Amino acid sequence: MARSECFIGIDVSKGTLDVAVIPDGKNLSFTNDTDGIRALCKKLKRIHPSLVVLEATGGLQIPAVAAIGLANLPISVINPRQARDFAKATGKLAKTDRIDARVLAEFGKAIRPEVRPLKDAEALELSALMTRRRQLVEMLVMEKNHLLAACASIRPRIEDSVRWLEEQLGDLNTRIGVVIRSSPLWREKDELLRSVPGVGPVLSATLLAEMPELGTLNRKAIAMLAGVAPVNSDSGKHRGQRRIWGGRSRVRTILYMACMTAIRFNPVLSRFYKRLIEAGKVHKKAMTACMRKMLVILNAILKSGRPWAVAAEV
Repeated sequence: MARSECFIGIDVSKGTLDVAVIPDGKNLSFTNDTDGIRALCKKLKRIHPSLVVLEATGGLQIPAVAAIGLANLPISVINPRQARDFAKATGKLAKTDRIDARVLAEFGKAIRPEVRPLKDAEALELSALMTRRRQLVEMLVMEKNHLLAACASIRPRIEDSVRWLEEQLGDLNTRIGVVIRSSPLWREKDELLRSVPGVGPVLSATLLAEMPELGTLNRKAIAMLAGVAPVNSDSGKHRGQRRIWGGRSRVRTILYMACMTAIRFNPVLSRFYKRLIEAGKVHKKAMTACMRKMLVILNAILKSGRPWAVAAEV
């Protein structure tokens, strides 16, 4: 008799990994630490799941995902929005860690999300460094905003905090550069990406860490992956306004900032932006189109292995 397929959903919190197994109906719980993750992997190897599904939860999932991937188990990390929409669509409005784990398992069985290969150790490190960089930038912006309204007695403390954050950010930028240059493949990709006017070290490092698929997919797929491809909102005779949503928000945020520079200094994107504005497009829509065009250009450059100066001629 053929063995039935088994799907695992894991809800990740700071201290706990709640696990649901279907169709067995089992509920398991492990601590979200080294010992707990090791025990989880041993259990999953005995179960032989068809698919393990987790949500991307701000980095809390990374140790478990890395361990499960290294154990050669099929794993897919999905956007939390997908899980929420699936739960609503199936009438599961209650929310507990156990219920969330079961929803993830049922999502895996019904939707069969793509199993993605595990990032290697260098990619995980770069991703963690970029996450920390984003956190430092956010803290630095907040402290500088606080400085504007601070009274004289506390201004020196905030100024000390700003200086410390700027030093930390400088050190982190140096570390990110070292990690990229230490890999011959990344070094080559970084040089190709940064050959494009408007692409600096932050966007290049973000793409290397957060979009390893860049250069391997077609233009439509890479735009959808980043969330810069407009999605239709039509029903019957109604034709709604197309909007972008989903995708990788961190990539999109950095890409937007890079395009602000590119529409001034990149001749292709500058002309493209001006043409859209002259055609009546509002700034926001024109910028979205520029983000998509820049990403498509970068995807083509990595695919061809030719830098901007050469690619721009063909």
